[in-house]
Amino acid sequence: MAEFTFPTGFLWGSATSAHQVEGNNTNSDWWAWEQAGKVAEPSGLACDQYQRFRDDFDVAQSLSHNAHRLSVEWSRIEPEEGRFSDEAIAHYREVVTALRQRGLEPIVSLHHYTNPLWLTKQGGWANPKVVDCFARFAQRVVESLGDQVSYWLTINEPMVYAVMHYLDGVGPPGEQSLPAFLRVIEHELRAHAAGYHAVHAVASAQGWTARVSLANHAQPFPPCRRWHPLDRFAATLAERTYNQGFLEAVMSGRWRFPGRRTMRVHDGRPTMDFIGMNYYGRVFLRSAWRGSPWWGHRCSTQHHPEVTERNFLEWDVYPPGIRQILRWALPYRLPVLITENGICTTDDRQRERFILNHLRWVARAIQDGVPVIGYLYWSLIDNFEWAKGYIPRFGLVEVDYVTQARRVRDSARRFAEVCRTNRLPEHNG
Repeated sequence: MAEFTFPTGFLWGSATSAHQVEGNNTNSDWWAWEQAGKVAEPSGLACDQYQRFRDDFDVAQSLSHNAHRLSVEWSRIEPEEGRFSDEAIAHYREVVTALRQRGLEPIVSLHHYTNPLWLTKQGGWANPKVVDCFARFAQRVVESLGDQVSYWLTINEPMVYAVMHYLDGVGPPGEQSLPAFLRVIEHELRAHAAGYHAVHAVASAQGWTARVSLANHAQPFPPCRRWHPLDRFAATLAERTYNQGFLEAVMSGRWRFPGRRTMRVHDGRPTMDFIGMNYYGRVFLRSAWRGSPWWGHRCSTQHHPEVTERNFLEWDVYPPGIRQILRWALPYRLPVLITENGICTTDDRQRERFILNHLRWVARAIQDGVPVIGYLYWSLIDNFEWAKGYIPRFGLVEVDYVTQARRVRDSARRFAEVCRTNRLPEHNG
């Protein structure tokens, strides 16, 4: 591939989420889940970023980043229903101000997997009340931070959240129920729309700029056995529903699920100003209709010779897939921000290859006409990886969890050169 220059103003950076890096998030459902022994190890102090955020942002600035994605923790800001913590709000104002002072564009997620305990006790996202609760929370956060933040993400990976917590049961509340899963999807769609309008109402009244989206997780779903009609059907169902169904509902207001009536989830006005896209790799699907999610089982990659590289968690590393999922955005005619793309590995050379190879396919997507406006690597620092604990290492920066010392990896420096020059060098291959 010839040398490629990215568009002027391209956003370069990385991402984190509150619970995974801040530490001592004691008022959240995930903290309670961890204390009950449901995960490999509890989050505890995590990366202590609640205290160390300025130092971490100094590192991001030194790596030529011009943007950073983070989340604000609902359970800190609204520790009791209807009561907002001035102390927590002041803290997050310091956080986004620190980003601005370092030339980093804040990209703020309002929900990244965790919920306040008071909401969990009322049924969490399975309770329709969550829609109004989330809109109220969004309004308060934007009132407090909106003069410093232009990019907002309502919900991180809504489909992953619903699958993980209500279908697979590997996160709180640990349900394995298709009806509960479908209720959660409906409420996420309604909450996103309510949050979108809440953000814009506040920003418009104050004369602030606001661009609102969500972080949609997408991945190609090839059938495990291409000759098998049920595998092909499962793969088509997953791709249609998991990858594209949520985005279509956000834009049209109509949620379509196979075998169910079409549901209207908002008034039909589009509720995205840009498309946020998370990508990690592809998933082969094998039909298995008993005791499985509705799209079948994730298939082991071990018997697929076309899988030539895996990460630490045995996920398929498939750089061409990022071009594929970016092209899905073309019909919407909206800017696209890659809100997450990353790898967990103990081999930093693999991380460097991962970043550069994916960026080459992002460049091809831009040449295809996809209006990509930025790329955020997951993650800035090693962090708590939910049910997997601290073993997976995604960070551009290594964290010693005993001393909290940081060490910039060589892959981070290689990525920094791309960020600094806004350019990919020529590559033969």
